[in-house]
Amino acid sequence: MNAADFRRLALLFEGAEEGSHMGATDFRVGGRIFATLASRDRGYGNLMLSPEQQAAFLEDQPDLFLPVAGGWGRMGATHIRLALASEDVLAGALRAAWKLRIEKNGQAGKSKGKSKAPASATKSKRKTPKPG
Repeated sequence: MNAADFRRLALLFEGAEEGSHMGATDFRVGGRIFATLASRDRGYGNLMLSPEQQAAFLEDQPDLFLPVAGGWGRMGATHIRLALASEDVLAGALRAAWKLRIEKNGQAGKSKGKSKAPASATKSKRKTPKPG
């Protein structure tokens, strides 16, 4: 897998949009980031997981996942080594990050009377440009 695969898969989730934060490509749902390509130059994609999810991914596949350095990593931000990832594993990891963000967005929305978004992933209406 590579950055283009990460982008393609991230945009398959319902409501997913590509954006940018501090010059790095990010992927958002409900306006909030669930994944980034901030470490693309090092061969990583980044997933915004919970600390518990991160621990489970690290335990299952320590060669594939590693915490982002510092405080972000302690809060669950996790690198995935793209060159070592299969499409199924990358899609599953992105789904976990997307679903967590949907749940957090729903919790915030409940206090404003909004309904929680569905947890099922379907293709986004946004199309990814095809290379060359």
